Amino acid sequence: MINYLRFAIKMNPFSEYLADILAYELGAIGFESFELQEDGVSAFIQEPDWKGALFSEVIHDVAKLYETQISFKKERIVQQNWNEEWEKHYFKPILVDDVCLIRSSFHTNLPNAKYDIVIDPKMSFGTGHHETTSLMLRWILEEVLVDKAVLDMGCGTAVLAILAKMRGANKVWAVDIDEWCYVNAKENILVNAVDTIQVFQGGAEVVDNEKFDVIFAKINLNVLLEYMPQYVACLSKNGILFMSGFYLSDLSHIHDLAIKLGLRQIGYKEKNNWIAVKYCL
Repeated sequence: MINYLRFAIKMNPFSEYLADILAYELGAIGFESFELQEDGVSAFIQEPDWKGALFSEVIHDVAKLYETQISFKKERIVQQNWNEEWEKHYFKPILVDDVCLIRSSFHTNLPNAKYDIVIDPKMSFGTGHHETTSLMLRWILEEVLVDKAVLDMGCGTAVLAILAKMRGANKVWAVDIDEWCYVNAKENILVNAVDTIQVFQGGAEVVDNEKFDVIFAKINLNVLLEYMPQYVACLSKNGILFMSGFYLSDLSHIHDLAIKLGLRQIGYKEKNNWIAVKYCL
């Protein structure tokens, strides 16, 4: 297993908007997960992907452009300590649209919910706290998925795949290129008793020659632009593609390519400038 680095980043002055800007820029250089703190953000990257010069450049540019002072502490996180890290830090239960509860196995005094999903995230992205995940969960709660074939691309914890299965989807695949996510997704699927979900480690090549009625791709702008043609090729007739992991200001880049690929936009949901957009083939 590959270990991760955790950066506890403080910003002065601080705002959630600045934290989102910084997370967006760090995501472009390989950071995979982010957790909002009271005065900054915790950012996580696989140790082999860490490039000190690139990180320093991002920190310098954001601090200068947005007139904020940024400091940070670096910590090496090994796999066996990860559950303890999540319990100590920012993973709290979240209730989406009053019907979907995302919680961990160590949480207590919880509200009742129609969909009760247990997530022990370890190093995987997708607890429902970040806007990209919560927006996608809201789309799933609205979508008719009974007997549909569903793909959760860039699945992280597999929370989207799990909810899709609970909502009646038939064939459900969860795919992530990261080994931590692959292992964690399998664990979460087993805990939630939806073990008919198939989990694969890899990229877009995993789904070649497969067809899906609905695809959820929650990754980042550059990856979505690179692999959108392959996602569209996997859509069945009148299939639906949901995409998230980028800002509203970047929608034009997604939209231009989507139109070229024969998609039509149905709508989007927005939260704190992050969006999740729905297209139909």
